[in-house]
Amino acid sequence: MAIQKWWKKGLVGVAAISMLAACSDGSSSSGKEVDSNLALEELIEKAKEEGVVNSVGMPDTWANWVETWEELATEYSLKHSDTDMSSAEELAKFEAEKDDATADIGDVGIAFGPIAKERGLTLPYKTSYWNDIPEWAKDDEGHWIVGYTGTISFITDKNSVKNPPTSWEDLKNGDYNVSINDALTANQAHFAILAAAIAFGGDESNIQPGIDFFAELAKQGRLQGDPSVANLEKGEIDVAILWDFNSLGYRSQIDESRFEVVIPAEGSVTSGYATIINKYAKNPYAAMLAREYILSDAGQENLAKGYARPIRENVTLSAEVEALLLPDNMYKNAKPVKDQKQWEETTKQIPQLYQEQVLIHAK
Repeated sequence: MAIQKWWKKGLVGVAAISMLAACSDGSSSSGKEVDSNLALEELIEKAKEEGVVNSVGMPDTWANWVETWEELATEYSLKHSDTDMSSAEELAKFEAEKDDATADIGDVGIAFGPIAKERGLTLPYKTSYWNDIPEWAKDDEGHWIVGYTGTISFITDKNSVKNPPTSWEDLKNGDYNVSINDALTANQAHFAILAAAIAFGGDESNIQPGIDFFAELAKQGRLQGDPSVANLEKGEIDVAILWDFNSLGYRSQIDESRFEVVIPAEGSVTSGYATIINKYAKNPYAAMLAREYILSDAGQENLAKGYARPIRENVTLSAEVEALLLPDNMYKNAKPVKDQKQWEETTKQIPQLYQEQVLIHAK
């Protein structure tokens, strides 16, 4: 993802806070007891002692994570590494490495937060920004907290599609290829299917219209895999269905004039990505400090520079950063999931439905 680099920020907001919200104690795979009820100064000291934060699913090119990692390194001398993977793979990694964890913190689609908690994989931590987070976007105990939102969008290569689609109906009636991520594992693909379902009369409790939509594309030979920036740049993909922050980022990275980005007119889904702290983390305090920073004013603006909309409603973005985002009127028919519990159940069914009803037709 292209990163807009106008200025480097120090820690704004976080350094002024003296106390953190309390939450349950736990223990990490290193065998040490983890105290989540610390003043900020104590947390910073312990995080600096650890000196490292290892993430999964938080690569430099996704939602401008790079600036957050750079600033954590500058402000707190935290070295960072990331292994990019899907939400499902992150949970599998946490579980498989209980005795020797290599990951401290991950970024997962909101539906995977409760699943991670259910499996006993998370260390709860609320942060000092707890009251600024909408109720739908956080676990009551702090096991997961949304940091930014995304809305399903279309990105169209105008070199190959002369009339870019602005609606699901346009997409259905077109003759160009369409790409989504691997729906067997990827949260972004699950929401693309949900958005299509909503457009054709379904919802989180009835995903079938979305499955049918992609099955029809597969039968027509129009369903393309891997909507990566490289494949878009090479011209191998006509239309990709991605989070708005990915679409805008890819467009910026390749060529602003070559790609059209829209939120589909009939409707779309807005959701969030949540940080989860590994219960077995070797660097739990560094992971807590990373979450604290992500929700600070500086961290929220960093995400917006990567085209992701901040979760904190009281954050004021600079005019330069505000201009990077799509206009608000495009989002008038974009809604969050109404029944989160139902959506959690539906996401468990999507991989099998997609395998049996869509991929079977893929050419």
